[in-house]
Amino acid sequence: MDSIIFISNRLPVTVIKDEEGIRYKESIGGLSTGLKSYHEAGDSLWIGWPGIDSNSLTEDEKKEITKTLLTRYKCVPVFLSEEEIEKYYFGFSNSTIWPMFHYFLSKSHQDQETWIAYSEVNKKFFDALSPYMKADAVVWVHDYQLMLLPGLIRSEFTEAKIGFFLHIPFPSFEIFRLLIWRKEILEGLLGADVLGFHTHDYVRHFLNSSRRILGSEDHFNTIEYEGRRIYADAFPMGIDYEFFEKREGDLKVWQELASAEENLKLRFILSVDRLDYTKGIPERISAFKQFLISNPEYKEKVCMILIIAPSRRQIDTYEDLLKEIRELISELNGELGTLNWIPVWFFYKGFSQEALINFYRHADLLLVTPLRDGMNLVAKEYLAARRDAPGTIVLSETAGAASQLVEAVIVNPNDLNAISAGIKQALEMPEEEKAIRTKVMRNRIRSYDVHFWAGEFIDTLNRKVAENASKIPQINLDKNQNLVLEAYKKADNRCLFLDYDGTITGFKALPEHSGPDMELLSVLEKLVQDKKNKVVLVSGRDKEVMEKWFGHMEALRLVATHGLWHKSEKNGKWHKTMAASNRWKKSVLPIMKLYTDYMPGAFIEEKDGSLVLHYRQCDPDMVSMKINELRETINVMIKNSTLELQEGNKILEVKDQRVNKGIAVEKVLGKNKWDFILAAGDDITDEYMFFGMPDDAFTIKIGLSPTAAKYRLKSYRLMRNLLALMGEISNESG
Repeated sequence: MDSIIFISNRLPVTVIKDEEGIRYKESIGGLSTGLKSYHEAGDSLWIGWPGIDSNSLTEDEKKEITKTLLTRYKCVPVFLSEEEIEKYYFGFSNSTIWPMFHYFLSKSHQDQETWIAYSEVNKKFFDALSPYMKADAVVWVHDYQLMLLPGLIRSEFTEAKIGFFLHIPFPSFEIFRLLIWRKEILEGLLGADVLGFHTHDYVRHFLNSSRRILGSEDHFNTIEYEGRRIYADAFPMGIDYEFFEKREGDLKVWQELASAEENLKLRFILSVDRLDYTKGIPERISAFKQFLISNPEYKEKVCMILIIAPSRRQIDTYEDLLKEIRELISELNGELGTLNWIPVWFFYKGFSQEALINFYRHADLLLVTPLRDGMNLVAKEYLAARRDAPGTIVLSETAGAASQLVEAVIVNPNDLNAISAGIKQALEMPEEEKAIRTKVMRNRIRSYDVHFWAGEFIDTLNRKVAENASKIPQINLDKNQNLVLEAYKKADNRCLFLDYDGTITGFKALPEHSGPDMELLSVLEKLVQDKKNKVVLVSGRDKEVMEKWFGHMEALRLVATHGLWHKSEKNGKWHKTMAASNRWKKSVLPIMKLYTDYMPGAFIEEKDGSLVLHYRQCDPDMVSMKINELRETINVMIKNSTLELQEGNKILEVKDQRVNKGIAVEKVLGKNKWDFILAAGDDITDEYMFFGMPDDAFTIKIGLSPTAAKYRLKSYRLMRNLLALMGEISNESG
């Protein structure tokens, strides 16, 4: 079994400091149970906050805690100050992300100060991880508090296997786009190799947001972004089924509930939640009241046991919610209760899992109606505990569990009438039907328990990383830069062919905004100043743009419009490599214009010798519908001509197929005896350049698409870094 480093906001061990000194309390259930076997294997570790603020600890106590957690529990603590907890956890995590991801926009507050704290604490987790990292380590990061962490890990440990699981919903694009730091969050998450969500809806929302905000491409749940493939899928979390099925529970609670059932002749409706506005507790109480009013025959025959575990008391919203709940319960009990019957039994406290097992076994009906919930494991725990008698569940359609527990009575949590009718349907369901539904759901969650969930995610992570490696047979220069640098250093007659967009600079929404920055100009300047070098920019850009951006660098050789134009080294004038007619544009241009009207954000760039349709700013869903139509239409039009349709990064270009970068490269290479040749490009137009290279040339593909190149780099940043290192060698030798 692989050694894995788990990272979550909280450790599976809580540190307590009281009059007895420092104590350690292990968590039971949930994530810690599912990951226990993996955590205990080999030299696996768990990194997280130990549950106590660092202000209350001395330096010696921190050292003692660190040593004990590592040696006894295989855990590494991330100590957080009271201020960090307030701003990172209660602030950005739970006052910005939590409400927004649960669709409560009115409760989501976006604050620069808490965002900075969130970023800094994510960096603090990274710093805690770094000493334990190996080059090919397996890391599994958990939940919304640490969404920047995968990106931080990837930037430093490029070959690590990184998984991330989000335990709350991922909202629709229309919601997520409202987050000020949406791009940073997405880029952080895309540092992972595998992203896990509870449901396919959440996966779809994430993919949609990535496409629209980052311009990423995805096919069959695999995202291509900055030279990497990231897989996103649904892994619905399970429970420790065997625990809830086989444990006898708390004997005292059992006796009290059994006595109430026998003496009061009541049927119990159970509701178990943490105090949170996403749980729909006020609506649930109101729906139960409506049920009793609409069905008076159930008065003094049913009772709702409402268990609410205290949560996040530091946030004012939660105190207001508790006050509202108390008032609703008091009102309901006061209006409908009798001397012998209290409709709602309210417990504002946490119960042990042993006690909850007995509540589950005595409840005829479980009422689970959150307004929005990532999964909701209570419904699964209830089913597992019902080993002797079937039970029914009234379940919200907006809970992640609804996608698995389709045999439950599914209701709209905002519709009080629907919840009331669902309660009645569940209570009056024939025993045979109830037994059939319960059996099917129990079998399903027995198979997909928390151990299966953890194993499936880790297996998928290992498999996807291996698949990605096998799909890229070329040598990865990320780890083998010295192959190029050593050859460059030894050479006396070098020729470098460089594509521009996507190869040595990133893509921009508008072509005119893609001019070279000062860093790139400095890198190119160092290379062209070396008399051993001939540096050639071979671009699809037109000659006017190339002259404007690079014309001041006399030693830089320029080739424009995919080789149609080249700038003379002797007199600095531009010359056409062949006589190509533009008459074809009269028939193709109107068609392209028609489709730009269909796709808001699209525009046409007209070059000498080609027409380019750009759709980087278009709605991805609109593009997916229209671009195939345009492609087919143009291909029919140019079928018996010398024209060809080429596809680049968010562009379609029609050009004369007799003009290509390969022809331009041949003219530059000529009959000279070069002892170092390098060609780098990112799209299909650069393949002509690769084909024209001699066998000993360094041909480098930027990105993941199929190629004839021998080497790969994942992004233009890495290519620029390689060129900068060459420039340093030239400086040292010059």
